[in-house]
Amino acid sequence: MEAKRRWKQALLVAALACGYAQAQIVVGQTAGFTGPVAAGVKETTDGARLWFDAVNAKGGVNGQPVELVSLDDQFDPKLAAENARKLAADGRVLALFLTRGTPHTQAVMPVLEANRIALVGPSTGAMALHQPVHKYVFNVRSSYQREAEKAVEHLHTQGIQRIAVVHADDSFGADALAGASRGFERTKLKATAVIKADRNQPDYAQIVPVLVGRETQAVIWVGSAKAVADGVRALRAAKSAAHVVTLSNNASSGFIKALGDNARGVIVTQVFPSERSIAFPMVKEAQELAKAKGVQLSPAMLEGYAAAKVLVEALRRSGKNPTREKLVATLDGMKPYNLGGLEVGYTAGNHTGLDFADLSIIGLDGRFVR
Repeated sequence: MEAKRRWKQALLVAALACGYAQAQIVVGQTAGFTGPVAAGVKETTDGARLWFDAVNAKGGVNGQPVELVSLDDQFDPKLAAENARKLAADGRVLALFLTRGTPHTQAVMPVLEANRIALVGPSTGAMALHQPVHKYVFNVRSSYQREAEKAVEHLHTQGIQRIAVVHADDSFGADALAGASRGFERTKLKATAVIKADRNQPDYAQIVPVLVGRETQAVIWVGSAKAVADGVRALRAAKSAAHVVTLSNNASSGFIKALGDNARGVIVTQVFPSERSIAFPMVKEAQELAKAKGVQLSPAMLEGYAAAKVLVEALRRSGKNPTREKLVATLDGMKPYNLGGLEVGYTAGNHTGLDFADLSIIGLDGRFVR
């Protein structure tokens, strides 16, 4: 199995390397294109490619096309770090982009330091990427803590008081729990249960009876799309009607498909405006590009799209001969950039990006409704 994985990885690297001759600006990505988050990763990357393709169709950035080199880390932090080292070792790669997962991005961070290379738009809301400020990490999306806090506050406004938290046993889960705890403090509520679940194989036979036994009205379930979808399935099989809220890492159409017949009513926090909200110029622009490609825009695609817009703008401002050093300096001094109804800006002391948080619910038509 290991030999097969390395063989596939070598083929991918070789195939992508052939494109270097054509590309003047190379951007590297490591993310779980296979494994439990594959659907979401594909959608965020497809969203990024919408903008890269549109830019390249008009001549690229300062006359140079952009090439995105994506490597599969199978949602394994060790492999994420290995992929990042491979990408950073190639001097033609100007930046890393759109990693997925909290422990995975944390595993990549030493590579950034060692190679003085920026990571733009990590697809994680980990507070560890915001505070303390990491010189080479430039966030675009809001934090998980903000999402989890908002989820508790929303449930409280709906008159729901018996709220439980199920969270993955990793840095992502701990981060979201910290935000939820702040929400409980603000609303003066106490969680009916806080359950730590194995990141890869949650024990639903132990988790669900606790939720049911404590008459839980709502569950904030923090985990991968597969883990949460399977959890909802187990909860419904136990005849529980508890509301389920999960975070924006699951804001993909792939997650809705994984839920199947249990999709309706599941609440998902969002870190970008609705994919149908054309009042935001960025959304309207993305809609038009997606339609031209025959695909339907999703919240996950919007995240990748926004990250690509930030990276392209920073590359543009870095001039005709961008370097890793120039790109980092440009991002550090990037005055508010209007993505299209949303502004992103960075300083040496602030790499947070957006502070947008909202909630959606999966409707009868299997789509997110705000």
